[in-house]
Amino acid sequence: MELTLVSSSFCGACARTRSVLADAARFLPDATVTEIDVAQDPDAAEALDIDHTPTVIIRDSSGVEVFRATGVPTVPQVLTAAVKALPA
Repeated sequence: MELTLVSSSFCGACARTRSVLADAARFLPDATVTEIDVAQDPDAAEALDIDHTPTVIIRDSSGVEVFRATGVPTVPQVLTAAVKALPA
């Protein structure tokens, strides 16, 4: 499972989301957390169709996107969404 944060350096909400994802990942031992900064990698942001930061994308182990949301989530929200990425 991959938890991706799409962020921007001037985004205060992105820093809070980064912390939430780190906390959530403690409960998801197989999860990988990655971050894409829209200023440093605009092509990746465009390919992901990002129009707001922060955006959280959760992918299952085969790379299929199972969840996407903008704004600052809570740890319980991330964990609930992450269930969609677990094998059946």
